[in-house]
Amino acid sequence: MKPLLFKHRLEYVALLAIAPLIRALPRPLALRFGSGIGGLSHWLLRARRALAEDNVRQAFPDWPSQQVSAMVKQNFEHLGMSAVDFLRLDLFTADDLEKNFDIQGFEHLHEALAMKRGVILLTGHLGFWEVGNFVFPTLGIPLDNIAKPLKNRLADAYFHRIRTHFGADIINSRKGARQILKSLQAGHAIGLLLDQHISPPGSIQVDFFGRKAYVTTAITNLAMKYQIPIVATFCLRQPDNRYKAWFEPPLLLAGDGEAALTENTQYLTNIIEQAIRRDPGQWFWMHKRWRNTKTKK
Repeated sequence: MKPLLFKHRLEYVALLAIAPLIRALPRPLALRFGSGIGGLSHWLLRARRALAEDNVRQAFPDWPSQQVSAMVKQNFEHLGMSAVDFLRLDLFTADDLEKNFDIQGFEHLHEALAMKRGVILLTGHLGFWEVGNFVFPTLGIPLDNIAKPLKNRLADAYFHRIRTHFGADIINSRKGARQILKSLQAGHAIGLLLDQHISPPGSIQVDFFGRKAYVTTAITNLAMKYQIPIVATFCLRQPDNRYKAWFEPPLLLAGDGEAALTENTQYLTNIIEQAIRRDPGQWFWMHKRWRNTKTKK
């Protein structure tokens, strides 16, 4: 195991300093605090702001510059609020499902699970994507999420405790193929975010908001080969800070070979894009989603 970097220790100390404060506040006040931190980050993180504005401008070329700037500021504030809700995630109770969530289409997930092959939950960095770690176990659905460990292993361990508090498990994306199959065979739901850049090999280019973007083919291959049902699910924040979550009807991907792989991967990417277009201010615009093959992950 590599020794901890000094900056990682500092990051962890900062996390331990701010997290108890956020967790001690009533949720409405904590969310206002998160929105303020997001707004401050919008002002301080100029490179990230410029990247987000460029991404939005290219995704919505008809938008005037004022609309682009306003949406990006809203995006930073939303992400600050989502970070706060994540730090407080293990404080949710079963009563919060009714108090803070409007869940639609849950029958689609049961339909997929009834096939006895497990289910792949398709989602992206939209809205409150971490909330499945609370919602699914609370509703009695065994959940395993695919995630890449953070470079800061102290922070990673802290967030791991929050993510697994209700019974969800985390599968390391770097070495989890066998565990994913094992979980699916056990009838679990596997949560994955399909909107991140993955350099080839193991990825292909598809259209995403009018630009070419690399997407992993591992999940499409798995779903096609074993006929694993896919259920798209998303969770968007509402103006009153409640959440609207929904499940779409299960999909079974047909075909084999490269053409079918490309077509199906594009289809799944289209589902994510359509969900983002419902509220673009809640997607993670400030990351380097569109890259060429020479760019490292």
